[in-house]
Amino acid sequence: MLGLYIGSTTGYSGKNMIAMSMGKKFQKMGLNVGYMKPVGVMPKEIDGKLGDEDAFFVQEVLGLSEDPSKVTPVLVDQDFKVKAFRGQCEDLLPVIKKNYQDISQDKDVMIVSGSGSMYSGKYCGLDGVSVVEALNLNAVVIDRFNKELNYDYMTVLKDSLGDRMLGAILNDIPPYFNEEINSMLAPFLESKGIKILGIIPKDPLMGAIKVSDLAKRLGGKIISAPDKADKVVENFIIGTMQVENFMLHFKKSKRSAVIVGGDRSDVQLVALEGNAQCLILTGNLYPNDIILTRSEVLGIPIIMVRDDTYAVAREMDTLLSRHKLRDVIKIQHGSQLVNSAVDYQYIKETFDLKW
Repeated sequence: MLGLYIGSTTGYSGKNMIAMSMGKKFQKMGLNVGYMKPVGVMPKEIDGKLGDEDAFFVQEVLGLSEDPSKVTPVLVDQDFKVKAFRGQCEDLLPVIKKNYQDISQDKDVMIVSGSGSMYSGKYCGLDGVSVVEALNLNAVVIDRFNKELNYDYMTVLKDSLGDRMLGAILNDIPPYFNEEINSMLAPFLESKGIKILGIIPKDPLMGAIKVSDLAKRLGGKIISAPDKADKVVENFIIGTMQVENFMLHFKKSKRSAVIVGGDRSDVQLVALEGNAQCLILTGNLYPNDIILTRSEVLGIPIIMVRDDTYAVAREMDTLLSRHKLRDVIKIQHGSQLVNSAVDYQYIKETFDLKW
C-alpha cells in the first residue's frame, strides 16, 4: 500500500486541493483510496459526530464515509492547547497509528493530510515530520509561492525526512517566475535530492470568492442586487483616488470588487458602469438613490460594511489568499490544474502501482 502525507511549508498552501485531486485521480485509475487527517484544528459536529471541518469536506468529495473520530482522532481546541502548554500533552501518536491501521486495511492508497505547516504541532509531538515517521509515510510537500519560494525550508525538511520525502509540489506560480524556477531553483532542489513532482500555475479562479461569502466574511450586508450574489470576485481595487486615475486603474482589473467610501458616489458610478463584480461601501454609509437604482438595473451587488476603506482592503487581501476551497467549479478546475501538473508516472514507477 502507498501512504502519502500531504504537507506544506506554510498554512493555506493548497493541501486540501491537492489531497482531493490526487485522491480522485487514483480512484479513476481503479485504486481503492482511503483518507485521514490525523490532527484537526477546525472542530465541527455533523449528525452528532465530531470531526474536522476540512476532513468532512474532503471525505465528501472523495465519496468516503469513515467514522470522523477515526479520520481525525486528534482535535485541537483551546483546552487541548492549555493542557499541552502545561506539559500535560499525552503521547497521541499510538492513537493516530491505530486509527490509520484500521482505515488503511483494504486500501491501495492512503492520502493523509497535514494541518498548517510540516512543523505545526511540534509543541505536542504531532508535527508532520513525526506523523510521517510514525506511520511510515511518503511526504509530498507543497510550497506555495508568496513573493518567493521557501527553498531553505524544503532543504531542512529533506534533511529531516530523508528518503521519506517523495518530492515537492510548487503551487500558485506566476508566469514571470517560471524562468527562475526552471533555470535555478528546480535544478538546485533536485541537486539536494528533492524531486519536483509538479509546478501548478497561479490561477485567479482558485483564489476567488463569491460575493455572498465575501459579505459574510467582511461582516457586511448586501443592500442591492442580492440575486446576483453568486458572482465571483478574483481581486479588488481601492477607489480612494480621483475619478480619472481610478478609471485608468479600473480598466486593467477584471472581476474586481471596488472598495470605496459610501460618500464617493462619483467613483461608485464609474465602477458600476464599468461592470465591477460588486461594490464594497465602507464607513457604514448608504449610497444615494441613483447608485442604488443603477446597481439593480446592472445587476451589480453592493455590500455595505462598517470598517474604513484600508481596514477592508487588508481583510480582502487575507481573504483572497486564504479562502477555503468549497465551490464545485473551483474543485473541478483545481483538480484539472493539479492533475495536469503532477508527475503521476514517476509515482507509478517509484511504487510499482498497477493501473
